[in-house]
Amino acid sequence: MRRLRRHGDAGQAFPIYITVVAGLLFLAFAYLAVGQAAVNRGGAQTAADAAVLAAAQNGRDQLAAAWATDLLDPDKWQDVFEGKVPLDNPCGRAEQLAAQNDATLQDCNWQLLRYTVDVETNKSVGDSVVPGTEDIHSTASAAAVIEPRCTFDLPGEPDEDEKLPQLTCDGKPWELDPEDGATLPAPEDLFDVHLADGQAHDD
Repeated sequence: MRRLRRHGDAGQAFPIYITVVAGLLFLAFAYLAVGQAAVNRGGAQTAADAAVLAAAQNGRDQLAAAWATDLLDPDKWQDVFEGKVPLDNPCGRAEQLAAQNDATLQDCNWQLLRYTVDVETNKSVGDSVVPGTEDIHSTASAAAVIEPRCTFDLPGEPDEDEKLPQLTCDGKPWELDPEDGATLPAPEDLFDVHLADGQAHDD
């Protein structure tokens, strides 16, 4: 009788075992879905960061070119360093960098020295035990800023024979010679570009 009772206990425990294993498997697949979503969000943020940096760097290069154009008119320098000059749309590079990171540029804007973008991943989170994930795409936003590295002092009174103002960038003085392009600072000497903030989520 005892042997029969043990077999009966085992028979009752088997369905419980199956239920527990099934539950654990479901949890494992659910965690996998969460991991897939996290990876997708990470990809979206990477694409957004790359896109906004590309746009800001394009803007920086245009500002540097504007400064070089106005080199002999120091009264215009401050507007350049504050971003108050017309720019050709710098967002083309942002679109290219988003595409290279398997995402689509949804929006790109700039105001003076601050740039922002929104992107969406081309791939969805993918099939999982969580319903609807196959249609969910991750989106992300990012911002970058351009910061002038240089300072200068304009002379009190204009003087045609006076040299150009002393330009100092990150503590380094530049002896500017309009006749020698090698004496002019590069765009990265004039401006710093870096990320400001960003946020990724699933839609």
